[in-house]
Amino acid sequence: MSTPSTGALRSRPVLTLLAVCVSCGLLPASLTGTSVALPDLGSDLDASLVTVQWVVNAYNLTFASVMLVAGSLADLLGRRRMFTLGLIVFVLCTAGCALVSEVVLIDVLRGAAGVGAAMVLTAATALLAQAYEGAARARAFGFLGSSFGLGLALGPSLSGLLVGAWGWRSVFLAHAAVAAAVLLLRPALAESRDPEASGVDYAGATTFSGALFAFTLALVEGPQLGWAHPVVLALAVLSVVLMTAFVRIEKRRARPMLELSLLREPKFAAVSLMPVLLAFGFVCLLVFLPSFFIGVNGMSSQRAGLTMLLLSGPVLALPVISGVLARKVSASVLLGVSLLLVAGGAAWLTVLDQHSTTAAIAGPLLVIGTGVGISFGLLDGAAIGAVEASRAGMAAGLFNTMRLTGEAVAIAGMGSVLVSIVQGNLDHPEGWEGGVGDLANRVVQGEISAAADEVPAAQQADFIAYVSDAYTSALHTVLWLLAAVCALGAPLIMRMLRPAPAEKTTAAAEHDTREPITMGETS
Repeated sequence: MSTPSTGALRSRPVLTLLAVCVSCGLLPASLTGTSVALPDLGSDLDASLVTVQWVVNAYNLTFASVMLVAGSLADLLGRRRMFTLGLIVFVLCTAGCALVSEVVLIDVLRGAAGVGAAMVLTAATALLAQAYEGAARARAFGFLGSSFGLGLALGPSLSGLLVGAWGWRSVFLAHAAVAAAVLLLRPALAESRDPEASGVDYAGATTFSGALFAFTLALVEGPQLGWAHPVVLALAVLSVVLMTAFVRIEKRRARPMLELSLLREPKFAAVSLMPVLLAFGFVCLLVFLPSFFIGVNGMSSQRAGLTMLLLSGPVLALPVISGVLARKVSASVLLGVSLLLVAGGAAWLTVLDQHSTTAAIAGPLLVIGTGVGISFGLLDGAAIGAVEASRAGMAAGLFNTMRLTGEAVAIAGMGSVLVSIVQGNLDHPEGWEGGVGDLANRVVQGEISAAADEVPAAQQADFIAYVSDAYTSALHTVLWLLAAVCALGAPLIMRMLRPAPAEKTTAAAEHDTREPITMGETS
């Protein structure tokens, strides 16, 4: 329950939708778009893979782990106030990344920007729920979900153009400028609070954030220290202990920060699992493919960004089309097919090697993008529609937490697996005098040419071919793993979303607000 402030402006829902969709599209673009800038950033600042990885991981980690606290504070202090403060934090920290030349400081600023992003997203969803009601609210959340997907998809392509034209710093400046522009819409937003808000669950927030941080750090440090290293094992155990403590704390709360009981509802659990699966099959590719294109295929940042349009392009059009299809085809079938398309595309993408042309990889990239595009127009509306209207806010909070946590873990995990496999594929290449671990880090970072400069000129061609083969083989292994995850997830999702017999008999007679309204619907 929430109540508007006495001076709130309730007459501008369209401007509220615009502010929310632009800001919430920018937040994931700041994740995937930054990935294109990483090779140039790492080379320019002479940074190691671990510190460069944290440019992405720090943002995603704080984004996911602080969301619950940010949501509680927004309910307590006011959603418009939290939205504004979050945008200011995001603008200052993101612009700061463009102005400094120390990668560790960039990591810290990115972590702070992730805090601002969490404040923006949690407040934005509440602002949208306050501005619309009933069927209009479900449609608004459909637009929100599509804007989030568009941000994920277009981030690499737009950032590639920026890096090619003005360098990696321009990516951060552009993101800061868009966020600053959204602040101009603040007067159109209605303030609201939750009169029943009782404060912040600090115990729950601490255990959840600590568990996510410990697990992510274990994934990042595993290839560097060794998976059996005491520090890595201790971090893994700590994450399990803290997550167990978090679940127990939330079960005892009269008003839990995260309504875990929603996951007992099969439909909502299935919808919440979808973005986790897509994080492996799509978001990871948005983050790591640009480095492969630049390092192995020798593409410029601009060309790599444009090539990524083959992956992200279908996400622009298909959410609307999937909304139209949802009128005739059940959500379980559409979401199952989307995962199978992602799985098939990931398997097909194993044709990728250092000699691949754009035409050769266009097919698999388009297939993956098609699968993701089908789901992105359905998920947010389906999450809200899978529960009673009175629990819509809780459902949105848990769904977004699952989405962001899945992305944080998937990106850190895929990066670690790639480095580990590349390390195993490299057997002290001739002419390389450094450590294999350091070389693997640089290869995955896309710095193959820079590493080759440290090898005698007569051996550089063979060196580049050798390490490119090692990276390609590692990427193929990861692609098969991603394909398997999505292929196994498809029947599970379809089964969980299958309506019970009682629901089938009443579906034709009932069409209430619990039915997800998608991007293609107009009434």
